[in-house]
Amino acid sequence: MIVIVGALIVIGSVLGGFVMAGGHPLALMHLSELVIIGGAAIGALVLMSPRKVLFDLIRQSLATLKGSPYSKLSYDELFKALYELFMLGRRSGMVALEEHVMNPESSGIFAKYPTFQKNHHAVEFLCNGLRPIIDGKIKPEQLKLLMEIEMQSMEEEHERPVSVLSKAADAMPGFGIVAAVLGIVITMASIAGPIEQIGEKVAAALVGTFLGIFISYGFMNPLAVNIEFMNMAEMAYIRCIAASVVGFAGGMSPIMAVEVARRGLASEVKPTSDGLESMLKSVNQVAAK
Repeated sequence: MIVIVGALIVIGSVLGGFVMAGGHPLALMHLSELVIIGGAAIGALVLMSPRKVLFDLIRQSLATLKGSPYSKLSYDELFKALYELFMLGRRSGMVALEEHVMNPESSGIFAKYPTFQKNHHAVEFLCNGLRPIIDGKIKPEQLKLLMEIEMQSMEEEHERPVSVLSKAADAMPGFGIVAAVLGIVITMASIAGPIEQIGEKVAAALVGTFLGIFISYGFMNPLAVNIEFMNMAEMAYIRCIAASVVGFAGGMSPIMAVEVARRGLASEVKPTSDGLESMLKSVNQVAAK
């Protein structure tokens, strides 16, 4: 919703200023210029992007319309789920976590926290972190390296669509110039015609330059930055899981393992230390019933 509001503000301010200066909005509507610029931009995206990167770009662009799902509520559910898992592992041994890790979709613990359970990437990351410890394949001190490698891979995968979109945005003014040059070519072919016709064709050519710059700096570059922030929010959530799992695997108590994760959060989603303690006490009270 915020993305749509921002786009409307950009369009409204430009068109509003244009009209206030005496221009007519229809003077900016030249389908041929849009076809040249839009087609060239889409073609460049397809040409420079592997199939997966292109689909990731579409998916991430659509996700900006909903906004970041990593709210304070999502972190509260994450902390509760982690704490309950860690308490189970502390009381009954790590083997007791196997049924939840191997089949997270049927886990009774995850089912209590639907926001977290629906986040399949986060659930998979958590299970991948706990699985080697449960199986005894690695030592707890080796887990940090394993999770860091996986997070690095995720970050690189997130950066690719942003890089592609940024490069396409940087090319848009050039595509606008291409459209303008083609418009001037058409104008020169009609140079002997009426002055009104020549003026109209020159105006259409200039609209091509305008659209290329406007789409680049008004939409595509801001969208790339928005996607980057969305990816940063997701990686912060993933790092929160990693810090907590590594802490617990290293011998921390469940509450301290969650506390380690809390301290790395941004202020807008970070609960207070007392608030976290009260929240986790409520998990114990529910489990005791």
